[in-house]
Amino acid sequence: MKEITIRDDHIKLGQALKLAGLVGSGVDAKIVIQDGQVTVNGRVETQRGKKLVDNDEVCFEGKKFVIRSKAL
Repeated sequence: MKEITIRDDHIKLGQALKLAGLVGSGVDAKIVIQDGQVTVNGRVETQRGKKLVDNDEVCFEGKKFVIRSKAL
């Protein structure tokens, strides 16, 4: 599983999808999140601004990544 390392204690879901290379822009992220295509820790998440923290697992189109925070 791919790991996304962040410097802070959290990152917003839309930003994480862009950072992981799963969407091309914030607009794309907004659309797929609002359409219920993204899960966080196994649950559908429809808030683009959802704060992700260390060990949160995100899945979109069968691709998964986990958040790793250096702030801990």
